[in-house]
Amino acid sequence: MPFEKGESGNAAGRPRGARNRATLLVQNLLAEEAEAIGRKAIEMAKAGDLAAIRLCMARLVPARKDEPVAFELPPLEKAADGVAAAASIVAAVAAGELTPSQAAELCKVIDVYVRALDSKGFDERLTKLESEIKRENAMRG
Repeated sequence: MPFEKGESGNAAGRPRGARNRATLLVQNLLAEEAEAIGRKAIEMAKAGDLAAIRLCMARLVPARKDEPVAFELPPLEKAADGVAAAASIVAAVAAGELTPSQAAELCKVIDVYVRALDSKGFDERLTKLESEIKRENAMRG
């Protein structure tokens, strides 16, 4: 018989998030020597070791994951406006103003927003229909 969701077959097993003994040992050893290792990496970087320089620079100035994109979308007031927004994104990619990956991320934003607009519209129509049905039932009864 399958287990219930979130239930382990071994209730006395390792708790979620618990780490292996070897991992804990290595982490403790590194923690004790972290200062010495850091100083050595800096010394090596100062001496011109490119790998050590890269390591130190990666810690000092981490690479940016996302760059802000200056791009103006047309207003999105209804779900159908998503077509115009997508067309402007395609035109920007064709003109070299946006990279394909930036365009894909913007399209995801538009998709989420259009779905939210659809959901809101559906909820409003449903609420209106329910209130009309209640009114009709109240008039009959």
